[in-house]
Amino acid sequence: MRRYLVFAILIWNVLLVNAQVKTSVYTPSSEDFPNPERGFYLASGSKPGEFSLENLIKLRSIQSVNSPSANYATFVTLIYKGYLLSNFKKAPISKEFLQQLQNDFDLTRKAGLKMILRFSYTDKTHKGDCPDGAICPPYGDASKQIVLQHISQLRPLLQRNGDIIAVVQQGFIGIWGENHYTDYFGDASRNDLGFVPDSSWLDRSEMLKALLDAVPANRMVQVRTPQIKQRYLHGPNAGVSTSSITQPVAFSQKDAARIGLHNDCFLASADDYGTYSDYGNSVSEKVESNEILRKYFAEDSRYVAVGGETCDDAFSPQNDCGPLGYAEQEMAALHYSFLNVSYNNLVNNDWEDQGCMTDIKKNLGYRLVLEKAVLPQVIKSGDSVQVQLELRNDGFASPFNPRPVQLIFRNSATRQVYQITLNSNVQHWFSGKIIIDEKIKVSESLETGKYEMLLQLPDAASALKNRPEYSIRFANQDIWEPSTGFNQLNHIVTVRK
Repeated sequence: MRRYLVFAILIWNVLLVNAQVKTSVYTPSSEDFPNPERGFYLASGSKPGEFSLENLIKLRSIQSVNSPSANYATFVTLIYKGYLLSNFKKAPISKEFLQQLQNDFDLTRKAGLKMILRFSYTDKTHKGDCPDGAICPPYGDASKQIVLQHISQLRPLLQRNGDIIAVVQQGFIGIWGENHYTDYFGDASRNDLGFVPDSSWLDRSEMLKALLDAVPANRMVQVRTPQIKQRYLHGPNAGVSTSSITQPVAFSQKDAARIGLHNDCFLASADDYGTYSDYGNSVSEKVESNEILRKYFAEDSRYVAVGGETCDDAFSPQNDCGPLGYAEQEMAALHYSFLNVSYNNLVNNDWEDQGCMTDIKKNLGYRLVLEKAVLPQVIKSGDSVQVQLELRNDGFASPFNPRPVQLIFRNSATRQVYQITLNSNVQHWFSGKIIIDEKIKVSESLETGKYEMLLQLPDAASALKNRPEYSIRFANQDIWEPSTGFNQLNHIVTVRK
């Protein structure tokens, strides 16, 4: 009899526990909508002060933009600014330029956008009697001494405005800041040695180190080719088979984790116009590196910021939609978070005409779908309770910048909000299934009553954390609160003393 009584008590306890939780299932949405630090970006001029607050706010409020050369519209949360330092190749950056740059940061923040930044000294080419023919020296960039001086001048601004910087691109070296066709850092074209000598690799790495130190430690610096990262981390003689970073290093403040990748000739040729080339050194023969560096890019890009632009439609049908092309597959394999809406629309327009642009717009970067939640129905203030959430990332990449994951308790009567920060790291929310299973401690100060439960992924910066436009929205029906930046879990919990 005693055995049956004990068994009955156990069953009752299980039923009681199950009665204290509720499982909710959520409906995914196919809607396209804006989310921070992902998607198509809009390039906006090369001088500070070229855009106005009115135009930026209009861009943000409309949430849709057509580039003049595009046959498609897209939401924009990212502005690319490639600042030209043409007037300062032999001199410090002027105070006026720096002040205008700060004004641009201020306008971007007010408008609710973020910036992709690059600095360079020239965006012009000229033909001539040189082996390359189409692009001849002098190219028009600046010496290492000037570059380092300018980075030192920019450092206070970059540190002060890290909140609205999505990512910084290495820039500075070569035409367009793409680290090729350079007067000072080793010209690997046919116009000179045809490779980058060791001394120039060291100069490039010194410049990259200065920029990494100038940029806030929680932001990444994108380099133009994977070999730039390899030779920064392992020296001028590093082979193209050098290993990529791994998850234990990822998203730390180590240099290896902070160097991302930008490809400004995405799907333009078999090697994306030299993106995957070996640029040599002083002691080794160049090797065939296309497949090796593609594999490196694919592995490394899982853990770093990746973006860029298309540049030539000649590589068709490979750069088309499937089944003839593999544009989407390439974006997914290389974990793209953003692309240029303005260039090259001979390529991008094909994606619209062929039917895959809708998915590309939705899946660049992250696309988070809430699937299921198991949450308590009755809790006591001061208690510890288990919460379980199942999500899915349908996007090509995880969010590359840090941000908290917060469980919200909102009093149904007073609307008072209580936040609990979960341990889950959103940067590790890679494509596919995401499981959150955590025990949380409920504040003893939580008043008795009924509370809505919600989830928020706000910006990590104190200046932006309460601004809804900087919070991540889930791809679900009927859960987004645009006025708060909260995602409703459609669950009520009763708090007792």
